[in-house]
Amino acid sequence: MSAIKHMVVFSLHSGKNNEEAELFLQTSKDELAAIPGVEQFEVFRQVSPKADFDYGFSMVFEDGQAYERYNNHPVHVQYVQERWMKQVSRFQEIDLILHQK
Repeated sequence: MSAIKHMVVFSLHSGKNNEEAELFLQTSKDELAAIPGVEQFEVFRQVSPKADFDYGFSMVFEDGQAYERYNNHPVHVQYVQERWMKQVSRFQEIDLILHQK
């Protein structure tokens, strides 16, 4: 089975480049990267004026089962309910596997 790259781009209710946004990014990284199965967790800041989102997260999972365990992990579920749903104003996520011919 192929590895999955999970990416999400988003904007915050608090705006960007402020103390509240920095706290959100750091807390998110600390909580989500510690969940078993998460590999290569990265935090991004948007620099293109063509993009509609301010930040991004990227992480890799060994396979679909590891990704499902992450989605259902109590830390992730609590994070979504208590942090993500309250602080993120809009987002788009994408899950990719490597295209092989």
